[in-house]
Amino acid sequence: MSAQAADGGSRARAGAAASALDVMSLAHRFGPVTALSDVSFRAEAGRITCLLGPSGCGKTTALRLVAGLERLQHGRICIAGQPVAEPEREVPPEHRGVGLVFQDYALFPHLSVLGNVVFGLKRWSRSDRQARAMQTLERVRMQRYAKSFPHMLSGGEQQRVALARALAPGPGLLLLDEPFSSLDSRLRAQIRDEILHLLKESGCTTVMVTHDSEEAMFMADHIVLMQSGTVVQSGTPHQLYCAPAGQFVAHFFSEINQLDGIVASGAVDTAFGPVSAGGLADGGAARVVIRPEGVSLVPDGSGGGTRAEVLESRLLGRSSLLHLSCPWEGGQVHVHARVPGVVIPGPGTVLSVKLDPAQVFVFSHDG
Repeated sequence: MSAQAADGGSRARAGAAASALDVMSLAHRFGPVTALSDVSFRAEAGRITCLLGPSGCGKTTALRLVAGLERLQHGRICIAGQPVAEPEREVPPEHRGVGLVFQDYALFPHLSVLGNVVFGLKRWSRSDRQARAMQTLERVRMQRYAKSFPHMLSGGEQQRVALARALAPGPGLLLLDEPFSSLDSRLRAQIRDEILHLLKESGCTTVMVTHDSEEAMFMADHIVLMQSGTVVQSGTPHQLYCAPAGQFVAHFFSEINQLDGIVASGAVDTAFGPVSAGGLADGGAARVVIRPEGVSLVPDGSGGGTRAEVLESRLLGRSSLLHLSCPWEGGQVHVHARVPGVVIPGPGTVLSVKLDPAQVFVFSHDG
């Protein structure tokens, strides 16, 4: 590789390390439909940010606005501190220093793997393009497929080529739109692990769109959770999982048990005993949200716990899911418990269970 190419690569890496994305007060409509409403978030330099949420929440629209594939209607977008989109001003997509990996990879079928990667290097000198492309293919372990064509590759291999094409120019910002959705579950786990390490090694600021909460927690340093065109909570995976801002957030990250009650003396009475209401006013209707992994078995002979009868039990591999019935106020409440290991007691078995306070959240009944 020539000195010019090496210097260009160094500048690109330095730019990536220093860059960040600021999205401020985005609002966007498609005819009568509001896609985004006052959406703001920041992607820190060198870190992976995930836009997470259900289908139709606006996350892909936000990504397309950052990429310049949709024209900004309201708000402001800055990359590396420089405005690239604001009212009456739009920097073209090719001048934003952004790499983009589409959901379907969008590889050119008539070009070889090497040709696909070279295609993104139009600003490089002709003598340096092939060397840079091969260097990038080597980083994603696809150099031996350089002469192959996309139809000859597996889904995971195509994904790595698409990533190489996006990374080759040394973008300051990499945008990934549902990059693993077309892969089967086993391959998806393998590929996202490989891509996580590649992104961290590259130091490129990355924004990834996904609807999969586990994928977001695996990949992201920072998660922006969206619902109906708005940001409902943002923070680290730990913050969103362990301190959800509402029922939607808690439920989006796992299955939940829901118990309703009234706040009295700062607590809500449940089949498992009183649960702190977390500052909700006495007399108000409250909803107690319990993650299944927050319902644990009390060892025989240790005493305490709440009586529960097994309705069904299912082995899920690394854990078991128990359907339990607990007595409460003259009736029964049905809860799920997810416990580690092989635990498959038969229907009718009576157990003692208790709650892990760290996996229990209380919200006002309206959310």
